[in-house]
Amino acid sequence: MLHGVDVSAFQKDFDTDGLDFVFVKATEGRSYVNPRLKSQVKRARDADCVVGFYHFLWPGNAKEQARYFLDETPAREGDLLAVDWEQTGEGTRASSTDKDRFIREVKRLRPHHRVLLYCNRSFWLNHDTSSYAGDGLWIADYGKAAAPRIEEAWRIHQYTDDPLDKNVADFSSREEMRAWSIA
Repeated sequence: MLHGVDVSAFQKDFDTDGLDFVFVKATEGRSYVNPRLKSQVKRARDADCVVGFYHFLWPGNAKEQARYFLDETPAREGDLLAVDWEQTGEGTRASSTDKDRFIREVKRLRPHHRVLLYCNRSFWLNHDTSSYAGDGLWIADYGKAAAPRIEEAWRIHQYTDDPLDKNVADFSSREEMRAWSIA
């Protein structure tokens, strides 16, 4: 198992000691770019971590959001891409269809990158209608690392948010994760 974190603009700084991968929030909707994106990516790359980027999905305009995400994301070969599908600050959520459209559009526009679905256990069990997670499921279910309470196969498990979002990935090495990331 590899260890990693996911960060957003809320994390002014984060320690990379002991980390194998870092996911950085890049965008949200069709108008927000993480103001710390470049510095957070640099920190992760300087530590030789596998880098991933995620987009917080809003309801509607899924294809436009996918293009916005890719236009604003400094991804390079070997980086992972993901959609963050959960409740918005306004209490709304993108539909399962929106989620599927977003993933398919990112995969169409970046065919050589793996694209993951991030969601919490409740969304996966209660809001997903297609069981489509692109190239892999990144599931949030707090508790014991590498033991999410779902039956489906997963690639990454977010198991706590204390003091920040901590994850494990089902790979034996950074090299294996990097090799897998290239579709």
